Amino acid sequence: MSAPDRIDELRRLIADADHAYYQLDAPSVPDAEYDRWMRELRELEATHPEFVTTDSPTQRVAGKPSSAFAEVRHAVPMLSLNNAFADDEVADFVRRIVEATGESEPAFSVEPKIDGLAITLRYEHGVLVQGATRGDGTTGEDVIANLRTIRAIPLALRVPAGLPVPEVLEVRGEVYMPKAAFERFNERAHAAGEKPLANPRNGAAGSLRQLDSRITAKRPLAFFAYGIGEVQGFGLPATHSVLLKSLAGFGLPLAPEVDVASGLDGVLAYYRRIGVARETLPYDIDGVVYKLDRRDLQEQMGFVARAPRWAIAHKFPAQEEVTSLEGIDVQVGRTGAITPVARLKAVRVAGVVVTNATLHNADQIARLDVRVGDTVVVRRAGDVIPEVARIVPERRPLAADGSPLHPAFVMPTTCPECGSAVERAEGESVMRCTGGLYCPAQRKQALIHFASRRAMDIEGLGERFVEDLVDFGYVQTVADLYRLTLDDLLAMKRRADARDGVTPETVKQGKIATRWAENLLGGIDQSRNTALERLLFALGIRDVGEATAKQLARWFGGLDALIAASVDELLAVPDVGPVVSARIHGFFAEAHNREVIAALRERGVQWLEGPPQRTAEGPLAGKTVVLTGGLSAFSRDEAGAHLEALGAKVAGSVSKKTSLVVAGEAAGSKLDKARELGIEVWDEAGLLDFLRAQGRIA
Repeated sequence: MSAPDRIDELRRLIADADHAYYQLDAPSVPDAEYDRWMRELRELEATHPEFVTTDSPTQRVAGKPSSAFAEVRHAVPMLSLNNAFADDEVADFVRRIVEATGESEPAFSVEPKIDGLAITLRYEHGVLVQGATRGDGTTGEDVIANLRTIRAIPLALRVPAGLPVPEVLEVRGEVYMPKAAFERFNERAHAAGEKPLANPRNGAAGSLRQLDSRITAKRPLAFFAYGIGEVQGFGLPATHSVLLKSLAGFGLPLAPEVDVASGLDGVLAYYRRIGVARETLPYDIDGVVYKLDRRDLQEQMGFVARAPRWAIAHKFPAQEEVTSLEGIDVQVGRTGAITPVARLKAVRVAGVVVTNATLHNADQIARLDVRVGDTVVVRRAGDVIPEVARIVPERRPLAADGSPLHPAFVMPTTCPECGSAVERAEGESVMRCTGGLYCPAQRKQALIHFASRRAMDIEGLGERFVEDLVDFGYVQTVADLYRLTLDDLLAMKRRADARDGVTPETVKQGKIATRWAENLLGGIDQSRNTALERLLFALGIRDVGEATAKQLARWFGGLDALIAASVDELLAVPDVGPVVSARIHGFFAEAHNREVIAALRERGVQWLEGPPQRTAEGPLAGKTVVLTGGLSAFSRDEAGAHLEALGAKVAGSVSKKTSLVVAGEAAGSKLDKARELGIEVWDEAGLLDFLRAQGRIA
């Protein structure tokens, strides 16, 4: 097959896979196969740059930062919608249409009102050439570089066979951030010490207005189409609902809840149906939209000011309410984060009675200057988590001398759950309990991490068993795992079954299933002998990942030496900076954590120690190696161990500091970045030759 034909074939395969994944929610190929297609296409286009086109999937790659957004004048204005907040306002809207058109039961195209950022996409001869924000409705900002990074937006229309390609088709729609993707993004941001996004809508809007599209490319954005702007060379259907189906036929995603309703009763029934489903939808909405379905009737109704007379947004109840703050408590999260919580006089917000609301952290309390007795505005952040948005200063209770009646709230210095010290790292807003192995609030998370495969690798100890072991009081710390008995586990299972109202088949038959418990005890027993670096990683010290745990184990050789190390001695360890050294020192300074480590020793847990190794030795000393893709001769962990034994530091991501990348089967973005940075790359054969030459393998 010639290069141009193969390029066309790969583009079609990738476009079909994107369509199946993002529009149909039905992935059609494994990720590895998709990555191979993309890699082959990039290589072919690099070899034959004359065949690169703007609609190639390789052109989704973010470009260099821009200094500003260019203005775009909309060929057809992007109008706003009038809002209705009550059923009688909707009734007036429908009545005006009935009177103007003579239709007794007009049909409406109905859809959820996605809480995102309105944009317009301009396709010329089927290819995306421009994308812009709404702006003031007449002029917006050109954000095409950012829109290209959104995989749900097709770079070229999928025109059904037999239909002409539109000369011009402007598609109007909403860019949004799915709830689950927003939560995952913020979890990663918190873990990396980065600033989280405030809510999905702000996340979507802020992402599209990044001057550096490489930042946008990292944001989990999606898109739904809801209408059109300028059109040339395309016969418009008679109804809006059929128009939306035509857009879907071109490969543009629609909200699954798009429907058609008849008359006032129909649209109000739709409003209530979506209202009930609102909390379970995968994206935020703030209402529903009704559009007169017949386009000829739309034209007959016309426009008023900057809004159509034939469409309206029916908004959900207000998301903010006023109430009084009766007290401030603090809660300890699963990761040790100390969160202040406002106790409120009960108030209904967005249909839900709220009595507690988050105050986030000490900085937020200081910014709000919120105190007991204040009148506060409460909102449901992302329409889910209640939060205190602001106070009403003029309603603050005052003493006789005019000063605030209640003092400012002060965050605790010790954990309210376990009494361990509370720390706040420099540059962070969150305060955390340091009693990670001991604190009841962190118990389940500590156990799950301790038992994970890369830590102590306790086979069979999953989240469900951890939940039950803690809930029924069989385990308080990770050390308690090593004194569990068969009777303990069987009793725990009986209590869990009774709680859940479950009677296992074995019990109905008069038998007791014990194999699962015996296997779990075997997994616990097998984990008693481990390596020091695994134990250090398992302890769950914040910011001590696998690589840092290995460095600490090598540098100090033994756990006692590490426990006794000062902050300055910890700073001497390669890649351990001031923040991490302070966290390690603070963890071992906490008596509760040392007691748990002593209990591990008493219950037979052993770890392999050795002499301190303060200098890297071997042919790869001072080199940073990244492994990517699949290896056939051994696992990536085994390959990493061989490389570390030869002096290398094995890292998880490619950067300018990377010396070498070992690329196995289906290597993806890390290989691409290595080539971009000009870093040396070995395939698996090259790695095996090197290890044989060093005597590591036969």
